[in-house]
Amino acid sequence: MRVQPSNEISRISLSNDTNQRHIKSMAESVEDQLVTRLRQSQFFSLQLDESTDIGNEANLLSHGDFLFCRSLPTKTTGEAVFHSLNDYIMMNNLDWSRCVGICTDGATAMTGKLKGLVACVHAVGPSASATHSCIHREQLAVKKMPQCLKSVLDESVKIVNKIKGKALNTHLYKALCEEMWSEHTKLLFHTEVCWLSRGKVLTRLYELRDEVMLLMHHSDELYDRMHDFQWFAKLAYLADVFSALNTLNVALQGKTVTIFNVHDKIKAKRMEMELWRGRLDRGEFVNFPTLNDFLFTAGEDVDRGTVASFRQHLQDLHLQLGIYFPELDTSFEWIRNPFGDKTHAEQVSFKLSPKEVDSLVDIASDGTLRTTFREKGWTDFWLQIQPEHPELAESALKLLMLFPTTYNCEVVFSSLVGLKTKLKLSSLEPNIASLMAKKKKKKHSSH
Repeated sequence: MRVQPSNEISRISLSNDTNQRHIKSMAESVEDQLVTRLRQSQFFSLQLDESTDIGNEANLLSHGDFLFCRSLPTKTTGEAVFHSLNDYIMMNNLDWSRCVGICTDGATAMTGKLKGLVACVHAVGPSASATHSCIHREQLAVKKMPQCLKSVLDESVKIVNKIKGKALNTHLYKALCEEMWSEHTKLLFHTEVCWLSRGKVLTRLYELRDEVMLLMHHSDELYDRMHDFQWFAKLAYLADVFSALNTLNVALQGKTVTIFNVHDKIKAKRMEMELWRGRLDRGEFVNFPTLNDFLFTAGEDVDRGTVASFRQHLQDLHLQLGIYFPELDTSFEWIRNPFGDKTHAEQVSFKLSPKEVDSLVDIASDGTLRTTFREKGWTDFWLQIQPEHPELAESALKLLMLFPTTYNCEVVFSSLVGLKTKLKLSSLEPNIASLMAKKKKKKHSSH
């Protein structure tokens, strides 16, 4: 006789600790599998980040071929972070000599030359290359801007905070937007720690500018800004630029992004900015759709000083992105294009051993491998040919394994904050006795 799943489920004991034990057992099983894979791996790389949760508790999260999240019992110094990480490595009998990379957010605690995390890791794993998360680097690169644009950004944040910072203003604003059939009914807070904050905040403020004008009183400090054509032109420009930077930021995220992908995206964006500057000189605003639409609707033009600030901003962005993302060494190009000619092999020979150069020549001459390379990703290709060309494949994989970002850590932190928020909404504890009494009463009444 076939047993119904519902009957099986009803037989499962639901004592106070049953679910907790089951969840813990499943978590331990997953961890055991990940650690086993790590022990069997030839190399591994890590990305680490430290964050403070809703309870002001410092948490260290490491993501790589394995994942763990721990509370930091002491100050969040580089040494404290390393000891927490090293305890986990030693406890699971892992080998630091097989660590080829460690990616951090670039904070002093992580990168300090003497006592930073990276320095501590290099003491036990000298082969580990340190990388600064590309998402954090991009955020640092876009901070610089002309003062007149910085003022518009700061004033925009003040306007948003004035409305969202008070419950009454928020309710009035929502009612006004609903009455006007607005597409949105809420403005967005700006926060420096949120990657996509600026573009979204400025775009939403521009879209709801008419509603904001109606809500602001004549006595408000920034009332005049909402009736200043040049101010709104700068707001529209900033909304466009930071929306474009948001797109770049999203392109740098993901689990399969490599350092080659990162530098290709940055290089393309810098080239675009040069083109945008040239078009501004010709009075063309096609690359700034919000600004272009604003000028067309208003039937006015921005003054020369405003256009000059736009050009200066694009020039600063181009320069800063170049500083934070220097060009990759061209001698690594063979990793993503191993099918060059003899001249290509000679150009990279000073970085490779003679045996590796010979392997590269063999690969470049193999038409079948060329087809395989097109069909597979870079990492899968080098893994496939590793048995035949172990030294060359090892050099390629070490570079491809480096994490260019702490994206995975940031994603997990977001989930962790959400989980802890749900668990700590109230300081009150459930009344277990009352709940059990209700359960018993319901059970007796059903009989």
